Amino acid sequence: MADRRLIRLGHSPDPDDAFMHYALAEELIPMDGFRFEHVLQDIETLNDWAHEGRLEVTAISIHAYPYVADKYRLLPHGASMGEGYGPMVVVREDRSIEPGQLPSLRVAVPGRLTSAFLELQLAVGRIAEPVFTPFDRILDVVESGEVDAGLVIHEGQLTYGSQGLRSIINLGEWWRDLTGGLPLPLGGNTVRRDLDEGDTMPRLSRLLRASIAYGLEHRAPALAYAERFGRGLDRGLADEFVGMYVNERTLDYGEDGRAAITELLRRSHEAGLLPSAPVVDFVED
Repeated sequence: MADRRLIRLGHSPDPDDAFMHYALAEELIPMDGFRFEHVLQDIETLNDWAHEGRLEVTAISIHAYPYVADKYRLLPHGASMGEGYGPMVVVREDRSIEPGQLPSLRVAVPGRLTSAFLELQLAVGRIAEPVFTPFDRILDVVESGEVDAGLVIHEGQLTYGSQGLRSIINLGEWWRDLTGGLPLPLGGNTVRRDLDEGDTMPRLSRLLRASIAYGLEHRAPALAYAERFGRGLDRGLADEFVGMYVNERTLDYGEDGRAAITELLRRSHEAGLLPSAPVVDFVED
């Protein structure tokens, strides 16, 4: 153990991230001389930490990439992308709110640098009163009336109806229609630039892909592990949620997935929502 290189790996405490990292966490695949400390934090915390370069490998929101591209490169594996589905805005059933009203309303959002927040503003305009709220409390504050609407990520995309809420815009559908079919970029995995790009980076990239592939090939035990991280999800819903965000696209972005990131950053920069649209820099393994 002592002679294996420690890598701190940051990801969200949710079922899809747990599923893709199952084989690494349980050391079910050859570890290639590495050992991993799994650092579980909400995505906005990981986005903030990436500014500091705190972790060697970390999940980030694609929204955060322009701000941390000087410190991190994207790995080709581990993408979270919506294929005609994705984060959504929910309101109470008894509220008659339309998407065009959102810029002037109090909207609970899960973080300043989440991709969902960027995409919502690209879709409807700048939100004047965002109420930054932990992602696992957003359904509750909408239900209680503390806010007018809430931007929902993670498993809340499947459970909002149980709290008397309805969706008024699905950002995956909006993006697909806007771009003629591109997947919606949400999250990615990154590796810190000060690691050896000729050896360490590609080895870590291959390990991450192997872990994702192992989970997909051993779905039942990987899903049982991932269920521990699902708030309010039974086995069926956990399986559905993992299937949405851990699939062939997670093994590799694909050409259209990579194009979607470039397109999102370009459009967001042109709309004044990003300071720049950097060239998207992937590790090649």
